[in-house]
Amino acid sequence: MTPYRIKRHRKRRHGASHFALVPFIDMMTILVVFLLAHTADVDILPNTKSIAIPQSISEQKPHPTVVVMVTKDSMFVDGRLIGKVADLVGGSGPVIEPLKAALTAQDDSVLIAAAKTDPAKREVTIMGDKHMPYSVLKKVMMTCTEADFAKVSLAVVQRERAAT
Repeated sequence: MTPYRIKRHRKRRHGASHFALVPFIDMMTILVVFLLAHTADVDILPNTKSIAIPQSISEQKPHPTVVVMVTKDSMFVDGRLIGKVADLVGGSGPVIEPLKAALTAQDDSVLIAAAKTDPAKREVTIMGDKHMPYSVLKKVMMTCTEADFAKVSLAVVQRERAAT
């Protein structure tokens, strides 16, 4: 072989490595797009270790609402402490006044635009421990409806269905 042919042969062989990278870059781009699209499906409800949420076969995903969280000791509205459960529920009457005041003073940025104008579309989600007494849950639900929240939802963990 002549030196010219050897140089041309080596040039051809070294240039091929550039073309082998293109499918790899395409594959990585597809992988990044896939991961970005599927990580947008995030839970809306806050995660807490102090509440054991009951299980259900609910199909609906939660959407942004006002969250009332009732632990064994304390009560929160969107992460702000309202008070101790024993002090709040111990009062007479079906309505918990500090909770009602916190719900009516709720920042409008949490509520969706339609709910600001129409009180019938205001929603609240109650996150309560599965061992919470029904009397406490009943007072919390009554207080939410008294604070003009028309739709009251209970937070549950989706249970896996048994194979049929």
